[in-house]
Amino acid sequence: MARSSYDCIVIGSGPGGYVAAVRAAQLEMSTAVVEKDAIGGRCLNYACIPAKAVLRVADVLTEIREAGDFGLKVSDPEVDFDAVTQRRRKVVGTLTGGVAGLMKKNGVDVIEGHGSVTDAGNVRIGGSFDGTEIEARTVILATGSVKKPIPGTQFGGRVIGTEEAWALDELPASLAVVGAGASGTEIASAYARLGSEVHLFEGLDRVLPAEDADVSKLAERGFKKQGIKVHTGVFVENVESAEDKVTFTFGGEAAEAQWLIIAAGREPDVEGLGLEEAAVKLGADGLIAADGAMRTSLSGVYAIGDLVPGPALAHKASDEGIIAVEDAAGLPTHPIEYVDIPRATFCTPNVGSFGLTEEQAREQGHDVVVGKLQYGAVGAGTVYGDRAGMVKIIGEKKYGELLGGHIVGTRATELIQELVNVRALEGGYSEVARIVHGHPTLSEAVMEAARDADGWLVHG
Repeated sequence: MARSSYDCIVIGSGPGGYVAAVRAAQLEMSTAVVEKDAIGGRCLNYACIPAKAVLRVADVLTEIREAGDFGLKVSDPEVDFDAVTQRRRKVVGTLTGGVAGLMKKNGVDVIEGHGSVTDAGNVRIGGSFDGTEIEARTVILATGSVKKPIPGTQFGGRVIGTEEAWALDELPASLAVVGAGASGTEIASAYARLGSEVHLFEGLDRVLPAEDADVSKLAERGFKKQGIKVHTGVFVENVESAEDKVTFTFGGEAAEAQWLIIAAGREPDVEGLGLEEAAVKLGADGLIAADGAMRTSLSGVYAIGDLVPGPALAHKASDEGIIAVEDAAGLPTHPIEYVDIPRATFCTPNVGSFGLTEEQAREQGHDVVVGKLQYGAVGAGTVYGDRAGMVKIIGEKKYGELLGGHIVGTRATELIQELVNVRALEGGYSEVARIVHGHPTLSEAVMEAARDADGWLVHG
């Protein structure tokens, strides 16, 4: 049963909210989490985790289909999508159950209902005028984001968002995916390998437009090998949802698909959060204005995750939640360097990156040095069957500073962390070049790319 007051109330139980709640409890703050849907938020229930569960199935299927390259004879595998769905639900259930267990273990009360902040810095559960107000010394807003349609469209019928895409009960015959960023490419890569006909659309001139151009080029090549029909520099228009299909046009052509998935952006989930009534200031971008300690304009109220500027990533939200709680507890904190947060896209090929792209580094006036290496230049790339993968390091020539890292290929989402860690510890690419790496491993490609930047590439 909820108390009448808490030291800390977190609105939202996603990766930002539940981590903040656990940290608050560790700091001996009486803590509650308010959740209007399911514990774990959208990430665990509808987005990040379901996505990776389905993608893992596609990865295993790909490995089986390529088994002949490794001397293994196997029959042609068949996709049992009902079983895929059951496994996805089991994965989600296991992880959300784990979050619920963390709440119980740490003595965090979970309050079901819609939460909003008041002008006194408290939390109201229920409606704007008839809800129950609970006193809070600290409030953390962590409600995340919601899907956003492209101009001229609306969600409904067979026009769906990314959450619904991962929750389909039947393997679709055909998909049109609008938006070739991280979410869109993951959907396209998963369903194409599972057997769907997939068209991937991007209004800009390349897939994964936020990534380094060399990474985009290799990723698109991989998508096309999977049978994905890639369309860049075009916009999807005239979308009409019928009973069994969606019709639309792009670049003057008429097309149709069983489902049309919009993965072209999201917006903060602030409806009914009470921001206007509580006079919580927003920035020009419509996000909540917060300082380096995640403090908003209302004393005692913090905001994290997709509600505030910075990359919309689960791990970013988690770290912001810890910063907010520790600041509220009077501990010293440091602002996040958002550019150095690792980005991970789990399409095939994997993409992992951090920092500046080559183009961004040059635009900012750095004396740029680039180190590049294909996986095939080190033994593990050949052993593991991925010679096309690539590591690209962006450095500053005069002082050896590591400005960015970009990896596309097998295990890229894991390999990128080494470069992030070196940057965080104020190391440069010359240090990476001289760190002893195990052999034969894919991480040797990271070392050799650093050697290339340092001017003494050995393998390549």
